[in-house]
Amino acid sequence: MDTNASPRLVARTTCATWGKSLPFPSAQLVSATFLPEARTICIISAGGDIATGTIDDEATVSELEIVGSVESGIECAEWSPDHDVLVLAAGDGNILLMTKDYEIIYEAPLRTAEKGEDQSVNVGWGSKETQFHGSLGKTAAAASAEQATAAARGGSSPDDDGRARVSWRGDGAFFVVSSLDPHAVPPQTAEPYTHARRVLRVYDRSGRLQNTSEPVPGLEQGLAWKPSGSVIVSSQRFGFLGGGQGLQNRHDVVFFERNGLRHGEFGLREYWVPKPDTKRQWSYRVKEFAWNADSTVLAVWIERDDGDAVQLWTTGNWHWYLKQEIPAPSPEDGSTPRFTAMAWHPEQPLRIVTTSPAHVDDYCFMWDTCTSTRGPPEDTGTVAVVDGAALLMTPFRLQVRPPPESSYKIVRPPPRIDPPIHVSQAPNADAIICLFPNARVELWWLQTAKSVPRIPGDPDIAEPSLIWKGEIPGDLVARQALLWNSDDVSDEWFIALLGIPVDGKHDVVSVTTWRAGEITEDYEVTMPSIGRGRMFFLDGCKLAWEGVDGEVARVDFENEVATPLVTLPEYCPRVQSVARSAESWVICGLSETGKLHMVSANEAKATLSTGCTSFAAGAGFLVFTTTSHTVTCIPLAELLGYLESVEAAPTMPNWDARRTERGARLVIIVPSTMSVILQAPRGNLETVHPRPMVLSVVKDDIEEGDYRKALLDCRRHRIDLNILYDHEPRGFMSRLWSFVDQIEEVDYINLFLTDIGKSPRPAEKTSEICDALRSELEKKDVEKYINSILTTHMVKTPPDVETSLALLLRLRETNPNLVEEAVKYIIFLADPDALFDAALGMYDFSLALLISQHSPKKDPREYLPFLKQLKEAGEEFGDGYRRFKIDDHLKRYKKALQGLHDAGKHPTFSGPKVFDEALTYTDKHRLHHEALEIWVGKTENVQAILNLYGEHLFERREFKQAALAFVQASKPQRAIIAYEKAHAWQELFALAVKEGSSFDELLQMGQRVGEDLASRKRYNEAGRVLLDYAKNVEEAITAFAQGGDFPEADRQVRSVCALNSRMDLVETILYPEALEVRYQIGEDATELKEQLEKQTERLKELKVKKASDPDGFYNPDGERGANLQDVDVMTDAGSTVAGTAFTRYTVAPSSGTKKSKYASKNSKKRARKTGRKGTVEEEEYILLSIGKMPARLEAIQVRAAKLLPYLLQYTGEHREEGKELQRNLKELEAKLRSAIEEVWLDEDEDEAPVLRAVSGTRLPPPRQSLPRKPEMTTPGAAITEWEVKLL
Repeated sequence: MDTNASPRLVARTTCATWGKSLPFPSAQLVSATFLPEARTICIISAGGDIATGTIDDEATVSELEIVGSVESGIECAEWSPDHDVLVLAAGDGNILLMTKDYEIIYEAPLRTAEKGEDQSVNVGWGSKETQFHGSLGKTAAAASAEQATAAARGGSSPDDDGRARVSWRGDGAFFVVSSLDPHAVPPQTAEPYTHARRVLRVYDRSGRLQNTSEPVPGLEQGLAWKPSGSVIVSSQRFGFLGGGQGLQNRHDVVFFERNGLRHGEFGLREYWVPKPDTKRQWSYRVKEFAWNADSTVLAVWIERDDGDAVQLWTTGNWHWYLKQEIPAPSPEDGSTPRFTAMAWHPEQPLRIVTTSPAHVDDYCFMWDTCTSTRGPPEDTGTVAVVDGAALLMTPFRLQVRPPPESSYKIVRPPPRIDPPIHVSQAPNADAIICLFPNARVELWWLQTAKSVPRIPGDPDIAEPSLIWKGEIPGDLVARQALLWNSDDVSDEWFIALLGIPVDGKHDVVSVTTWRAGEITEDYEVTMPSIGRGRMFFLDGCKLAWEGVDGEVARVDFENEVATPLVTLPEYCPRVQSVARSAESWVICGLSETGKLHMVSANEAKATLSTGCTSFAAGAGFLVFTTTSHTVTCIPLAELLGYLESVEAAPTMPNWDARRTERGARLVIIVPSTMSVILQAPRGNLETVHPRPMVLSVVKDDIEEGDYRKALLDCRRHRIDLNILYDHEPRGFMSRLWSFVDQIEEVDYINLFLTDIGKSPRPAEKTSEICDALRSELEKKDVEKYINSILTTHMVKTPPDVETSLALLLRLRETNPNLVEEAVKYIIFLADPDALFDAALGMYDFSLALLISQHSPKKDPREYLPFLKQLKEAGEEFGDGYRRFKIDDHLKRYKKALQGLHDAGKHPTFSGPKVFDEALTYTDKHRLHHEALEIWVGKTENVQAILNLYGEHLFERREFKQAALAFVQASKPQRAIIAYEKAHAWQELFALAVKEGSSFDELLQMGQRVGEDLASRKRYNEAGRVLLDYAKNVEEAITAFAQGGDFPEADRQVRSVCALNSRMDLVETILYPEALEVRYQIGEDATELKEQLEKQTERLKELKVKKASDPDGFYNPDGERGANLQDVDVMTDAGSTVAGTAFTRYTVAPSSGTKKSKYASKNSKKRARKTGRKGTVEEEEYILLSIGKMPARLEAIQVRAAKLLPYLLQYTGEHREEGKELQRNLKELEAKLRSAIEEVWLDEDEDEAPVLRAVSGTRLPPPRQSLPRKPEMTTPGAAITEWEVKLL
């Protein structure tokens, strides 16, 4: 009840004309509506007068003025939701529609035989008469026809007041009128009579009849159209002449669709005693209905013999719950309590106003979830749902039963049907308290079971018992009750009530101590404000209070004082505290606007969400749902840490969130099951297990050494079992014995090992874990854990298949049945073919046969002949040859070669035949090194293998290596050929001389080798060979000269001339070769000079073009036109359409496919390499080319440095040619230096200049930055000085 402001009388007026002779009191008001746009109040009387009065700024009403009258009187009136249209049901049976200026826009008879424009036509499809009725047959169809006939005969309820009702749909497009229509029953019926019955008619906004309801016997006057527009509500009586067929005490709230058809119902739960001697058969009647603003609560005004009451009903999962009952206040004169009106607030959905002859009561309700907040391991997760006189109880730790189902019920016996005002559960005991009017309370001990019963609904799931019920003394009008148990005395309970004294102006918290059936102590604490305050537990069982302004105070009831603590940013109807310790706590509150606030003990504040719909704290986490249909789970440690640092780091962390069903609300957190219960808007439940919550519990179990519980939780919630090791690696390895003792199920250990094998950790660490666990399993019971032991081998990387099979071989002698089962298991761990090959590689045919028999992939027609063939080979040629065949099949060629070597010891398969096959096998599989190791010590065999190896190398053109092999194999002639092919002339002539080659052979060999070396431009080596071995002085000197080694050439010529008197060699060979080399160097310098001139000139042209026409420079192909104004930079066709001048050469990557990126990249590389004229890459290509010129010039100068001294010494012609060559090279060097300085200006080398287009548009630089400026080093750095100063 809202009592923030005292009511006051703002106006009183009378109208003398309200005294007409009508069948009902003419002065009775049928409507009183405030019109906000005109700031007037419209009052309509049953006598037919329509009066208005203006409300001024001081909230006073002027004298009423009658603006119109209806002579026949007015039965009912209702304004449209937008206050533009007024509907009147006149006393003469007409319906009138008026504008807001009270002008009639429509008038027509209310009671008409027409059904409406949208009336449905029944052609019999889907009706009861045409449906299949199973074993009931045609009798069911006949019964349906009789029911339809009875409905047509039905009349109105005896409780009907006879007056019409009007109700608008929430959007103002339609309205419905309920009226009594005269109805004559045919005389051939068993009980002919004339009676009236209720009919609903739906009209549109202009007054056109749309639909008429189907006949409903016993339909009553109550009428209300749901604001959302889905259904129209009324009531129906049963069990009287002309009423519905049913029990006499049946009374339903019925629903209609806009087309007039029925759409469900629910029954009222009134308890009454028949009164056959009175005019009124029942002790109550339904007077009116009213929907709240958001269509979630239906108010039912019930008029009982002993007093009126307004019941508030809600629905979920197609069930209607009676949540609250508001009794009429008792008059001071002792008369029967009655209401005179009820109305919901138009904007606040849970606010309702009732009036009585002496009271105006304003009630403001809030949704509250009655949940158990006990911590583990005592938590039950019990949720209580109020449904009239029953509490639907469900402990979600044990069962998840969606409402209206429940695990058990706490039902109050009749005649009590009123629901409790408030229900809450004790935070430290399995108990619940129910608060009723007049401060009456009931304490229930729930005694919930700790384990799930075998049968759902087993009464042993809980055994609730009533502890005490009674009335708390005092004059407190209580609205909230809390209960907790004493920590010192088990049978001592504390009951806290929050309310307002009858004549008080502040909230009062009353705490009562109950022990052994009687109240022992009573405390009262006056709070700072009054109104919508709430109580909650601060830390454990410490009582706290929140006021209407968000202020929070601790209630010290023993000293009867309230100590202010903190202040929330605004009033929060839903408040819960989260405590780390007695001094460190946080208060979380959910405001009416959906903001989730939290404030700490040191006044640090933060808003976690601005669109929160529900929240709860438990299991070390804060969980809340949002309007974006997500559920967020925050560890309390992180939450408290964020709150402490919110001022320094206001950015909220990215906490775990998951999508959920639209509109879902949080019901409860169950710590023991690591679950969060969510409820969808339609009422069904969803259980989720947030991963952070599950991981937190699993980690706690691991730290405590409870590996079984941790493994079962991981298995249940599909968590990688690697966490058992990864969370505490050292602890797990030290407690492996405990792990094995706790996990008795072999399958669970296998599951753990499988996850270990799939982990990304190093293979060595995986092997270490598996070996340690296998050691513990072998200590305990090898036969029991044989599958797990095999798994430890198979999950390694790579799998240790042979060790696994070796274990089976050891166990085969003692327990063959166990081995057979183990083989069936190991086949599912590894590829059967790999297992078969491994067994075969162990040379155990029986094991290979066993694996093949249990393998689904092996065909007996294939493996049986194969095994038989291997067995026969061993019997004929020995075990060595059988191993050779097996290893060759397994592609273990080295072992196969060893087996072939061992097969030579068998008497039937020895001698050259074995070695010949070994040589063939060695050459086929390139096993030359292995063969040398196997046949070491056998000279003849080794030489044969070396010769084979040399031929192999010779074929691969590894001539030098082949020559070495031939030398070791005593094949000198093949080695000489190989050396000659390898151009290893030193080794060649050394071996030839060693083998005693003749002089002529050496001369021929030297000539061949020298010419070959010269052809490969190895001139110096060629000269030495020709001079030393071929004795060809002329060709040797020519080779030296061609190689640029003029010092050696000149020395050799001088020596030959002196020894052999061949002075003609200087003029015939040396002088011409010097000039020839000079001309070659000159040509290279000229070519370099011409290239430099062309490229520098082209760079100047490109620079001018870049400055004058940047669009043409960067877009040489003219793609997408020259009009840059029309470029769409947001196009999504980047993968198929060429880029614009803005985007084509930027650093940003293209939006094309991966293939197109590579293709584009390669094409640009090719363009840069070719330097095609006119491309964007041309400038970069030229700069790269000029950057390489200094190195080319240096190479030319190095060659010239060896030649110039001898040009100076030779003839005058040579001297002149030397001067010209030196001058040309110096000019080229100067020109190159000048070009480099000109091309690379004194700009920042790391930034390309930014160009501007003619239109002023800023263009990006090319895709690649300009090459760096080259460094001009001193040419010929390897020699002292390349120039000859005498020249």
